[in-house]
Amino acid sequence: MSKIKELVIGDLIAKVPIIQGGMGVGISLSGLASAVANEGGIGVIATAGIGEVEVDLGVNYIEANNRSLRDEIRKTRSMTNGIFGVNIMVALSNYAELVKVSVEEGIDIIFSGAGLPLNLPEYLPVNGHRPKLAPIVSSGKGAALITRRWTEKFKYLPDAFVVEGPKAGGHLGFKKEQLFDENYRLEILTKDVIEMIKPYEAAYGKSIPVIAAGGIYTGGDIHKFMKMGAAGVQMATRFVTTYECDASDVFKKAYIDSTLEDMVIIDSPVGMPGRALRNQFLTDVSIGQKKPFKCPYHCIITCDFKNVPYCIALALLKAKYGKMEGGFAFAGENAYRADKIISVKELMNELVAEYESI
Repeated sequence: MSKIKELVIGDLIAKVPIIQGGMGVGISLSGLASAVANEGGIGVIATAGIGEVEVDLGVNYIEANNRSLRDEIRKTRSMTNGIFGVNIMVALSNYAELVKVSVEEGIDIIFSGAGLPLNLPEYLPVNGHRPKLAPIVSSGKGAALITRRWTEKFKYLPDAFVVEGPKAGGHLGFKKEQLFDENYRLEILTKDVIEMIKPYEAAYGKSIPVIAAGGIYTGGDIHKFMKMGAAGVQMATRFVTTYECDASDVFKKAYIDSTLEDMVIIDSPVGMPGRALRNQFLTDVSIGQKKPFKCPYHCIITCDFKNVPYCIALALLKAKYGKMEGGFAFAGENAYRADKIISVKELMNELVAEYESI
């Protein structure tokens, strides 16, 4: 029997070393984030497309998103005394504004990936609340680049790293041919990041916890990565099929009804490969049937919004509300293993019990 270890990120101590991954559009908001935080993990609000519900989004894009993010952070805080953070993609055109709002609202931790957050520390105030900063990377090289940049330019050492492997759901920081290459397995990437940051930990006398993510599904998986040196794990897919997840029941049922063959890699309009659940919408796109749309805003910097066949933000939003004929669900490689909806409490207890039984 091995008792599960706490996840320590500076002065933040999570009783359970599980971070709930940020899932947009609107899949992980205050409902899910607060539930995970209440069970001793770290809950995460996804900021991508967070303002989609605001009526003035088309004419007041920045303010609508800021308002929605403030609301979700405050709502989460009203429901938990636990640790929670935000996931802010570097590729978002309103990245800086979302970071500033999160800092102003006193968020505990900012996770940032989908690009290298090379300038993230510049948004921290000299005085006042300073959230922990945790870049999301896909290689030791990326971790070293960020650490070197932050220490040289901002005199700031990353508080943690999340290393996300190719089995994750959603947008992936790999080329298509790398997704099934044994050299890019999460086990290898995790060790790579741990080794790459060791000189910085020694030089600054500070621990930089590394959190493994992408395809982690059981307490046994958590045990394996923590035995390798990871300080904790990030899991997203497992939390979709919980009562507290902010997605519709139709969205959750798509996970439960899926099979291994339904896990597909798509070419996202934002120029990255993505892992999703196969459905009629994606089939139509794959055979060239365009889904006409008019882009009222350019939400992702890398999106060729004038030429792509559909708007990914709108497709993901429709899926969140169960309108699968107009969208699709992102999902990790193991999504097909879900067979029922349970509470976050049940899930966390199950994962801890599996870990401790080893």
